[in-house]
Amino acid sequence: MILHTEKKNNNIKNGLYIVSTPIGNLKDITLRAIEILKKSEFIFCEDTRVSKNLLERYDIRSKLISNHKFNEKKNLQKAIEILKSNQIVSLISDAGTPAVSDPGAILVNECLNHKIDVIPLPGPSAVSTQFLLVVLKNNIFFMDFFQKKKVN
Repeated sequence: MILHTEKKNNNIKNGLYIVSTPIGNLKDITLRAIEILKKSEFIFCEDTRVSKNLLERYDIRSKLISNHKFNEKKNLQKAIEILKSNQIVSLISDAGTPAVSDPGAILVNECLNHKIDVIPLPGPSAVSTQFLLVVLKNNIFFMDFFQKKKVN
């Protein structure tokens, strides 16, 4: 398993970056997240329409590839081919950390199976980054968030 949490010698490595996005306020993004997104050749995102709002705000022009729960298995081979061509690629969700409760876990696991570097970045909450590392190492099982409304 190749799982990195830092850049070596301040060089940006090729691989898959798990980039946490703001939850609500678009200003709640880190400078490092903006840097990685700008240097990414491709960004796998949950909904291109939602992601464009964030990317346009920070003048990020990377190519978007839709990666949601209905197509993430279908996209897997294409994603691995892109990542094996030694490019910088990011994975984002509409809000928060990809693969925690949003799509992305399938892609991350396939990257690890192919020994492709996976680099999670902290976002608005460092807790979600730590949580993601635990999930990726299969030490816990995350069911989902509680329902907002009472279910009868």
